[in-house]
Amino acid sequence: MLNLEPKMLWQSFYEICQVPRPSKKEEQIIAFLLDWGKKHGIETVKDHAGNILMKKPASKGYEKRPTVVLQAHMDMVCEKNSDTVHDFLKDPIHPYIDGEWLKAKGTTLGADNGIGMAAMMAVLLDNELKHPALECLFTVDEETGLTGAFELKAGFLSGKKLLNLDSEDDGEIFIGCAGGIDTVVNMPYKTVSAPVDLYYCKISVKGLSGGHSGDDIDKGRANANKLLNRFLWNVNRKTTLYVAEINGGNLRNAIPREAYAVVGVDKNFKEELAVMLNQYISDVTSEYAATEHNIKLTIDTEANPETVMEGDIVNRLLNSVYACPNGIIRMSDDMPGLVETSTNLASIKMKDGKNIEIVTSQRSSVSSAKKDIASMVESVFVLAGADVKHSDGYPGWKPNPNSELAQKLSASYKKLFNKEAKIRAIHAGLECGLFSEKYPDMDMVSFGPTMRGVHSPDERLHIKDTEKFYMLLIDVLESM
Repeated sequence: MLNLEPKMLWQSFYEICQVPRPSKKEEQIIAFLLDWGKKHGIETVKDHAGNILMKKPASKGYEKRPTVVLQAHMDMVCEKNSDTVHDFLKDPIHPYIDGEWLKAKGTTLGADNGIGMAAMMAVLLDNELKHPALECLFTVDEETGLTGAFELKAGFLSGKKLLNLDSEDDGEIFIGCAGGIDTVVNMPYKTVSAPVDLYYCKISVKGLSGGHSGDDIDKGRANANKLLNRFLWNVNRKTTLYVAEINGGNLRNAIPREAYAVVGVDKNFKEELAVMLNQYISDVTSEYAATEHNIKLTIDTEANPETVMEGDIVNRLLNSVYACPNGIIRMSDDMPGLVETSTNLASIKMKDGKNIEIVTSQRSSVSSAKKDIASMVESVFVLAGADVKHSDGYPGWKPNPNSELAQKLSASYKKLFNKEAKIRAIHAGLECGLFSEKYPDMDMVSFGPTMRGVHSPDERLHIKDTEKFYMLLIDVLESM
């Protein structure tokens, strides 16, 4: 990848890939940025939350033009294939070129939002560029809490125009985004000694596409937690199902790709269980023929566990997860093709042998609808006797159809590539919603290169579109 153009952009991205940067554990990338700024003689400051701000004076002849803010987040989603050995706290990401795409070996690539960081670093390094005074803001913990944006203090930035470099589609300029809220369910359970005369097995769902729970929620992809639970629910209707372990998904903002359960059934039901799974594989393969091409559902014999969940919790868990809404709830009436409201059943985890934690994430561009779908999810689990709490959430970013920045970006895109860019809103959350609360007069847009499979090990970055993204950034800075 170091032979790709523009060299400063790809060199910067390669350096970023060498530094571990999981959400909420950004100490190493913060230290890297502070050292990098000092090494290159760039004015660099860190705020109380860990956000980094680098400043570059205006080019000659641009001194009187308004300061422009460039912004990207420094953390990445850390997902890997189950057969990949990788420690995200210690190991570098290993990018490689696959045709038109840049990918990583068995893990997320971290182009979300490493390529935005790399673009800012390249701009800071290149003294041939023409631009106004620049403030480059690297924020922490965008993926799991928007902590850096929440903690950003009014007055930390002086610029009134902000280019957010955290979008994933070439030729699309975003001027609005959805707000979100997390709904976390805690379902206490007790265990009993596992019966010894049962057939125990591990039922697994693998091979799903996954993806970003905002940007990819409209792609019709399967949710591993829902697929697994649906099968278990049907088994539980036909025979007594003993559950020793259940685990699915990882991150609130990722569509779960894998899930499994260790269960026990009467030994005489073993053959019928296999028949049921084969029929279920046929059903879901047909249902998701257009969107999932590698669904794997398997049964593997397991040794007898020590304990299983007490009976009633199994029924309450399976019924509530089955009833929990998931996916698109409503499309926007104002912007055709835009998802207005959605929910993602992100993860199911057993905690400390005493509690099942179920994490869901709701998004909407309408504040009242966001609260409504969160309440709908809550009601399902309250009926199952669970404890339900909501996060504080984060605001949406109201579209500004008169954005001067959007018009400048659109004009630059047309000039450079002889095509019209689309100006639209996005269902994913962006930090711009929080920036607009602290800096209400700031004109903001978001754009980026084409990425696919974000928040999954299938994440890939389109190489040619990344070059276009950087060309567009340089051109719009020159025009401001």
